[in-house]
Amino acid sequence: MKKKIVLIVLLILFVLLCSLGAFYVWGMGAVSTENEIKTFVIEPGTSKTDVVKNLEKAGLIRNQYPLLVYLFFSGGNIQAGEYELSTNMKPTDMIQKFIDGDILIHSMQVTLVEGKRLTDYAGVLEDSLKFTEEEFLAQANDRVFLEELVVSGDYWFLTNEILNEEIYYPLEGYLYPDTYEFLETSTPKEVIIALLNHTETKLEPYKTTILNSEYTFHEILTLASMIEKEANSESDRKMVAQVFLTRLQENWSLGSDVTTYYGAHKEIGVDELTWNELNDTNPYNTRLTDGTMNGKLPIGPICNPSIESISATLSPSDTHYYYFVANVCTGEVFFQSTSEEFYQKNIELSNSCAAN
Repeated sequence: MKKKIVLIVLLILFVLLCSLGAFYVWGMGAVSTENEIKTFVIEPGTSKTDVVKNLEKAGLIRNQYPLLVYLFFSGGNIQAGEYELSTNMKPTDMIQKFIDGDILIHSMQVTLVEGKRLTDYAGVLEDSLKFTEEEFLAQANDRVFLEELVVSGDYWFLTNEILNEEIYYPLEGYLYPDTYEFLETSTPKEVIIALLNHTETKLEPYKTTILNSEYTFHEILTLASMIEKEANSESDRKMVAQVFLTRLQENWSLGSDVTTYYGAHKEIGVDELTWNELNDTNPYNTRLTDGTMNGKLPIGPICNPSIESISATLSPSDTHYYYFVANVCTGEVFFQSTSEEFYQKNIELSNSCAAN
């Protein structure tokens, strides 16, 4: 009796394995004998599982599961891009095409550096993708597009604050600096959406802290952009954050050169400011001494900061300084408690750099 049961079980297993084998062979065959050409796009960052699912949706494979089994046991990296496939191709040939990168439209890797402005990003993107710097900036400043972004609620960190007409570039600071991969035919709108999506991912661990802060995220980002331009190390960033926050709380002007340069559309370390620019009453100039900028941040971010500068803004050091000055020769930042110490350090550093 036992032998009979074992034989039945083995027979069932044999039939099952044969059925699975037949299903696998069927699934790995071409969907048609006709040579119907279809374009198939693999967006940057798409997983192998999603690629297979999309092939099935496009009618290019019979069933996703046999191909998923094949991919589980095979190696190779699938490359993003736009491909030309045929309905008489075997799934394995399609996968090999993806691995070889035999594409119609290439994907391009673009690195956006922290501390750079939106206008800098526009130039970098123009060099790699098929749109101009002007087209990117036009999209980034498009009022209807910006209002749609805010009203949609898709991005919790985008509010009406970016719609202030005095802001030079509403999305300045909101496009997270990182290395990205885009199809070379990506539009400015598609690129901006991809950048905002990545910004949301980077901000997620800080969301609760940001929402519970006494400052809006726009203000936090503005301060972080200043910190990004003023300091390099983690400790310096936290101490610069403390200085700025203390001056805000005590209704002092921030007196930051980096904001004045941005307000004048000039780059620190490259351009010189005129007397009129130093005293221009634009909403970015925190160097004003007439009291109009006392206790105020500039109207918006002045660059696209790293997550380290955002973190420093949210958790400043527990020091108690009012001033800081950087050694332009070494990048080292020095902190002072009084104006006398500040002026003395400026003289000392000026003489030191002049000697070198």
